[in-house]
Amino acid sequence: MNDVMIVIISTFAIATVLNIILRKFGVPTIIGYIFTGVVITSLFGLEHTSNEIKDIAEFGIVFLMFTIGLEFSIAHLKSMKEEVFLNGLLQITLSSLIFFIIIHIIIGIDTKSSIIIASAISLSSTAIVLKVLNESDKINTTFGKKALGILLFQDIAVIPILLMVDIFTNSTQSISTLLFYTLINAIIALSIMFIFGKYIVEKFLEVSSKSNEIYIASILLIVLASSYLAHTLGFSYSLGAFIAGMTIAETKYKHQIEADLIPFRDLLLGLFFITIGMGIDINLVMDNILLILLLVVLIMSIKALIIYFVIIFKSYPRVAFKSALSLSQIGEFSLVILSLASGYSLLDNSIVQILIPSIVISMIFTPFILNHLADIVDIIIKEEPLEVEVSSGGYNNHIIVCGYSATGKSIVKKLKKRKIPYIIIEHNIKLVEQAKRGNKNIIFGNATQTSLLEKLDVKKASSVIITMENFKKITMIIDRVKSISSDIDVIAKVVNKKEVELLKEYNLKHVLNRSDIMSDILLDEALSCKL
Repeated sequence: MNDVMIVIISTFAIATVLNIILRKFGVPTIIGYIFTGVVITSLFGLEHTSNEIKDIAEFGIVFLMFTIGLEFSIAHLKSMKEEVFLNGLLQITLSSLIFFIIIHIIIGIDTKSSIIIASAISLSSTAIVLKVLNESDKINTTFGKKALGILLFQDIAVIPILLMVDIFTNSTQSISTLLFYTLINAIIALSIMFIFGKYIVEKFLEVSSKSNEIYIASILLIVLASSYLAHTLGFSYSLGAFIAGMTIAETKYKHQIEADLIPFRDLLLGLFFITIGMGIDINLVMDNILLILLLVVLIMSIKALIIYFVIIFKSYPRVAFKSALSLSQIGEFSLVILSLASGYSLLDNSIVQILIPSIVISMIFTPFILNHLADIVDIIIKEEPLEVEVSSGGYNNHIIVCGYSATGKSIVKKLKKRKIPYIIIEHNIKLVEQAKRGNKNIIFGNATQTSLLEKLDVKKASSVIITMENFKKITMIIDRVKSISSDIDVIAKVVNKKEVELLKEYNLKHVLNRSDIMSDILLDEALSCKL
């Protein structure tokens, strides 16, 4: 018992310290957990992970799939149908096909293994890419939306891939027989969950929500029972959880359930990735390190090329290249699929031992690629020329609005109402086209370009309003404006006091701290309420 406690305490300590260190370099916690597994195995001489721990750890994936099901909005998918269903389908299909040809025909691995590996490495990291894009405020850019669309389709594609792994585990029946019984079982599972979701689940949650303990227990019951039902009918636990999430997605409890389940999901996911690390043979990795690094470069390059050619037909080269680089890594679900397939003896362990470190290394590279995306793209593809010819000399005492997001739209609406002259600079072509349809005075361009600001007579402008939230871009625009004339009034909004302090060197008269403004408004509203 004491030995077990020492291992558990050491695991928590190593995972915590490692993730604190890695976080400073922008490396995701998934990598920290995998490294923890490697360290624990070496430190205590553990030869393998017990089946009981693996079974518990797999429920991290169950809860992850449940939360993805909660986010599965048909309306959201419809609004992004080109990015999701066209780009996403093409990316998965072409990537799987090309990787299958390389793995099966060129390398000579058997058909089933080749299909599983090709499908797995076609997936990108939803967790890492969305986290970095959200933090850097790039998720609403053109390339961000295209990347998001493909990631959404990949999340959907995980379900048939997991289903395929389940089918491959049955070697006693023909594929046609398996597909027939799979279809029958799928109809039964979906019917039960649809009836439960439509007529029972909301009332059940309403009754249980009166007690917090019973409410949490009820959510866990729904997730685990749905998973077990799917497993009983021959599917994976994850598929049952995903369908259960979809049945609850339309209820009023969706957001609260998601918030309540996050601690369970993250804890079990951490354990899952630790068990993956415990399964890595470090000696085998070191013996094949050059092969692993070569694999990383080849896979990421092939994926980037495929995604680039999928997107380029309906986009600009820079947008396509940024999207391609963003999604070139191999994702966390690839680890899940390979781990499950290996557990079912569908993959040779030596292949898995080479692939898992390759995936981990590609994921480590990702935050650094995403944080220096513009610099990398600039080396290969220069900034596109402006779509609109801008002639100087036509502006005076006007306001330059940098960015046409929700804030920019609101400002422009008020400027038009007061008949104040303005010009908008926006680098998202879709927003430019939208504004032009509404007869707004807008140009497609990059507000960080000095030549563009000069053509818009920034010296004669009454002020420059920066509506972006990307702090790096805000400082770049201020730099360019102040390099033309230090007398120009610049109004910028930031998200916290740290950013206010960083902008003090520019001696701006108008820096708005969003946190302070919102807290003042909320307090004023609260004080205006009747006691």
